[in-house]
Amino acid sequence: MHERSCHIFLNRVALLLLLALCNAIKVNGEESNGQCFHKLTLDPRPHSVSILEFGAVGDGKTLNTIAFQNAIFYLKSFADKGGAQLYVPPGRWLTESFNLTSHLTLFLEKGAVILGSQDPSHWDIVEPLPSYGRGIELPGGRYRSLVNGYMLRDVIITDSSDNVCIEDCNISMGHDAIALKSGWDEYGIAYGRPTTNVHVRRVHLQSSSGSSLAFGSEMSGGISNVQVEQVHLYNSLSGIEFRTARGRGGYIKEIIVSDVDLLNMNTAFSAIGDYGFHPDDKFDPHAFPVLEKITLQNIVGTNITVAGNFTGIQESPFTSICLSNISLSINAASSTSWVCSYVSGFSDSVFPEPCPDLENSTTSSSCFFLLKPNGKAAVL
Repeated sequence: MHERSCHIFLNRVALLLLLALCNAIKVNGEESNGQCFHKLTLDPRPHSVSILEFGAVGDGKTLNTIAFQNAIFYLKSFADKGGAQLYVPPGRWLTESFNLTSHLTLFLEKGAVILGSQDPSHWDIVEPLPSYGRGIELPGGRYRSLVNGYMLRDVIITDSSDNVCIEDCNISMGHDAIALKSGWDEYGIAYGRPTTNVHVRRVHLQSSSGSSLAFGSEMSGGISNVQVEQVHLYNSLSGIEFRTARGRGGYIKEIIVSDVDLLNMNTAFSAIGDYGFHPDDKFDPHAFPVLEKITLQNIVGTNITVAGNFTGIQESPFTSICLSNISLSINAASSTSWVCSYVSGFSDSVFPEPCPDLENSTTSSSCFFLLKPNGKAAVL
């Protein structure tokens, strides 16, 4: 376990997979409304024991698996008595895997580090579980994975989640680093569970074959009220990408991305209206998605090939795409800075100069809005 703390709050989230190096991720916090802040409170447990009482040694060399297993087995007896706490003092506590139990607080004091044994013989091989899901491209078996969770850092997919805080993370991925989603075609429309009230800040994101920050393309339940700030996006195919397609329905709206540093990007910004596949042929081709009220501001980019690719849908153009105070250094490999179709918006102090569709076709008053703590958007 990394020395930095990792707090995870999960309630009704459809899918949130987190592996290491996150300082804070909160989902469905009753007080947060999607705003990141540190206010962690733990209800005291009536029973508490120290791992030292079970013979553990925090020297980084002694294997403490039996101590952890025995301590947790003992604390199970307090599950119906208000629960219990296992206290781990400062030290480096080497162990194999052990299973936690319900109604248990595992409390690591400052300076306490749980180390996983590097001996492969200490890790049992778990029997594989069957996969019942339909393939994203075609029905049938899935591809064999070339990566099986070894040396992963962070993987975050927020799907149909509300009141989410993601902050202080370093994420380096082969595909999307952070992806916000909310259901797929007719199934997402029918379920109707949006992703809303999301706050992302102080993150470093890299995606060699995808987007550092992606919205969709599975967005049929809707994505709204998202604030992203103080982020560093680097060495990625795309920096910030909004994805949708005919048949998706739903919406992506009221998104603010600000204070961004881009480095080594093929495309800085994208909004694509013909992205991805469909789960089957039952989708409604007339279910047009809505993409509107997107604000990108205070952004600096270095070594960018394409500044922006905004390709909307003829039957449902992208509107109120608002760009402000953006400066991108375009590299010599670039043949064009901007690509635009079926899109309208407003821009101010943007270099290189955007396509005419984004220069003044939308008034500034309909562009720049704030996300209030109650999760509602308000025009400035």
